[in-house]
Amino acid sequence: MLANLRYRTRQVFDAAFGVAATAVALVAIQPERNSQASSETEDRNKATIQASFDAWRAGTGTPYDLLAPDARWTIEGFSIVSKTYPTKEHFTREVVRPFNARMLSPLKPKVRSLYADGDTVIAFFSARGVARDGKPYANTYAWFLEMRGGQIIRASAFFDAIEFNELWTRVAPATGTN
Repeated sequence: MLANLRYRTRQVFDAAFGVAATAVALVAIQPERNSQASSETEDRNKATIQASFDAWRAGTGTPYDLLAPDARWTIEGFSIVSKTYPTKEHFTREVVRPFNARMLSPLKPKVRSLYADGDTVIAFFSARGVARDGKPYANTYAWFLEMRGGQIIRASAFFDAIEFNELWTRVAPATGTN
């Protein structure tokens, strides 16, 4: 069963990166469709996301700070928390806070690539931290972030569900943190 779950998770993860590569390839081969306004939007959105990752790495903020109150965050695949969260509050209450409460040291992200196409930014990154039980946690993520007015209004997140589920079930959240 675990082998089947690993296989299914790998399929979802591979599909996410296939979608990202296709999106980047399509942007690259399109004829001069990139108007100045679109390019400015893409540059601005990428810079906003990069700054949020820089703040996350420095411990002074996170990309979640950019979520609009009614942002829809979908965790794709087969993790314990995979579903669509209809608001920022639902997502932070049900995923972000309980995750952070399982960590001894917070995640530190390392952006591998950022891609932009119009209002969408794709962040491909790795993150590492230490769980409350002293064991390391490391995962690789692909986030598809739809931006409007400097805020994230919709997101689809892909990551290694096996690694996530193992942490989520192994480590209880610190009490009084939710």
